[in-house]
Amino acid sequence: MRLFHTFAEDSAMFDDDNLVSVAGLVPVMTLAEQTGLTSMLSDKVVIGTLLREFTFGHTKQLESVLREHLCTLADRADLLPGAETRVFVDIDSLLRPVYGHHKQGASYGHTKIAGKQVLRKGLSPLVTILGTDLAAPVIAGMRLRAGKTGSGKGAGSMVTAAIGTARKAAATGTIVVRGDSSYGTRKVVRAALRGGAQFSLVMTQNSAVKKAIDSIPDDHEWTPVKYPGAVRDPDTGEWISDAEVAEIAYTAFASTKDRTTARLIVRRVKDARYPDALFPVWRYHPFFTNSTESTVDADITHRKHAVIETVFADLIDGPLAHIPSGRFAANSAWVLCAAIAHNLLRAVGTLAGGPHTRARGATLRRKIVNIPARLARPQRRPILHLPSRWPWSDSWLTLWHNIIGHTPPQPATT
Repeated sequence: MRLFHTFAEDSAMFDDDNLVSVAGLVPVMTLAEQTGLTSMLSDKVVIGTLLREFTFGHTKQLESVLREHLCTLADRADLLPGAETRVFVDIDSLLRPVYGHHKQGASYGHTKIAGKQVLRKGLSPLVTILGTDLAAPVIAGMRLRAGKTGSGKGAGSMVTAAIGTARKAAATGTIVVRGDSSYGTRKVVRAALRGGAQFSLVMTQNSAVKKAIDSIPDDHEWTPVKYPGAVRDPDTGEWISDAEVAEIAYTAFASTKDRTTARLIVRRVKDARYPDALFPVWRYHPFFTNSTESTVDADITHRKHAVIETVFADLIDGPLAHIPSGRFAANSAWVLCAAIAHNLLRAVGTLAGGPHTRARGATLRRKIVNIPARLARPQRRPILHLPSRWPWSDSWLTLWHNIIGHTPPQPATT
């Protein structure tokens, strides 16, 4: 690597008034204007000094903006392709660490790091996302809670709101609610059924669930699942895998008025702690569902609930890298603003097309937003001069034409 120019000591100067460091914000902010984000905030959120005066009421106002803006974005940018067939509502929580003694609501809660449970001081957002088989997920709702709050607290109302948002966002197909064992509760199941949705929820292995698992016959009932790393037996044509699935009818919450009978699908895998055991030692992972898919397909569909971790990764890599305020209400507003920004960036990727429709947030910021430009005004007409060798210029121009050149539909005249 070598330089082709020789510079003097005074060759670097900050003297150009027409340089723009993040020219990608032009189409991004234009899209925000086209989808009415500014007017929604003005109409719904009444606030004085930003962040310092936020209350619980302002948080509810921002929740309304998040839901309404998502519906508008979905209509403008086709955020949920395939919604006429199936939409997934995934719910989960994460724990964001905080430090010091002045963060309201901060308390010690459990989180997983490198597969191990650790106790950590922080705040815990509860998140619901919407996704399809063809689309990257968007955020339907987010609610900040104290770090020690149980993962499932408030999940029922969050699921109800997410299902309503999905319907407003033109989800005319089946809606499937997915969650881990913290959300395999009767409140979440009841919310899904009342919303006309299916559910696929991990069940805590209590005595009733263990009894149901033990009642599954061991012969001719377990089906190998095609996972990455599985191989096909050349003689039988069947998949050889350490994972197998089976199902049995199960009535959950039997002692309550919300008793529900559906399918208990159980995935079993060989316990790696006993590789030399004379007989296989299995670990069982049950989930409760009323879907109509086959046992194998229902298991594969349920495991895709892990897509919510990509949303968490985007948030942690961006606005939730740090919880900024000492006030709980201000931080609640912050996480909702982060959700609105996430959805806006997802719409930008959709309009840029190609691989950007499912790209991570950091990728979109690097390739689409953080692009330098020189602003010129020939004949008072603003023009952005962009790098001639920008590797993603085609996608950027596709986004530009889809937004700047967009003509909103005119209302019908009578």
